[in-house]
Amino acid sequence: MSASSGFRQLLRSSQLEFAMEAHNGISAKIVEEAGFPAIWAGGLSISASMGVRDNNEASWTQMLDAFEYMTDASSIPVLVDADTGYGNFNNVRRLVRKLEQRGVAAVCIEDKLFPKTNSFIDGERQQLASIEEFAGKIRAAKDTQVDPSFSVIARVEALIAGWPMEEALGRAHAYADAGADAILIHSKTPGPEQILEFMDQWSLDCPVVIVPTMYWRTPTSVFAEAGVSMVIWANHLLRSAVSAMQRTAQTIFETSSIVPIEAEVASVAEIFRLQGAAELQAAEAIYLPASDAAPAPDRAADNGSPPAPAPRADLVTLARDA
Repeated sequence: MSASSGFRQLLRSSQLEFAMEAHNGISAKIVEEAGFPAIWAGGLSISASMGVRDNNEASWTQMLDAFEYMTDASSIPVLVDADTGYGNFNNVRRLVRKLEQRGVAAVCIEDKLFPKTNSFIDGERQQLASIEEFAGKIRAAKDTQVDPSFSVIARVEALIAGWPMEEALGRAHAYADAGADAILIHSKTPGPEQILEFMDQWSLDCPVVIVPTMYWRTPTSVFAEAGVSMVIWANHLLRSAVSAMQRTAQTIFETSSIVPIEAEVASVAEIFRLQGAAELQAAEAIYLPASDAAPAPDRAADNGSPPAPAPRADLVTLARDA
């Protein structure tokens, strides 16, 4: 099954599904190994890992590189957070072509104006695109995709920007009519009331995705009972990594030693494992000669070149199975 087909099945699953944030190749692999069925390539987390703001300061090609590292490092579907699509409908068309080329399963675009501002910063001051313009982006994305299973998710920011529920529902209906494969309804309230009200009034056969960053205390069973299709944990690996790095850096600085933290951090061997070092060693046994340097001519003439040792069977098997 392709990644895009797998993600489409998650959207249409009979149970609540979960996607976890990743921001680079190694975090994508960690998400997969933890057991999650899908990865959220989050714009906030990727931009933060680059040390820039979540205001489209990283170029779309820089983001594309980050997405590609994630699809290379994992085998589960990657859902890309593409902000507003990095421009108008034409930028969205090119984006979809490039995402498909890199094995991305789905893209989520939001109905704010480019350049965007993170939804949790000055939310009420953020301007939304017109319904007609954003619906055009959705149609352009769907008309451009080559893979019929590639999914386009329309993210509704009306509640974030302070608009009433009627506006959010109207926009969601228009985007579904334009061909969106799912609706992401976003809210910044500390409780689930807005989400539950939206779900109570949502009647279309179009899956709904949520991001409970602010209403994190709500049990996920509440979302399942309301009919939500997918929950995205949108930034927690990046946030936990930052906390751990801050503690480690401060401890080493204060003690001028790595002794206090050595037992608490991942071993170098674990980093090698996540990088796939064993596969490279196995491949080297198959594809590289026994020595990179040829013997000197006179020594070879005297004694002959020793035959290269045969690759170990277990390494050959590992390389072929990787």
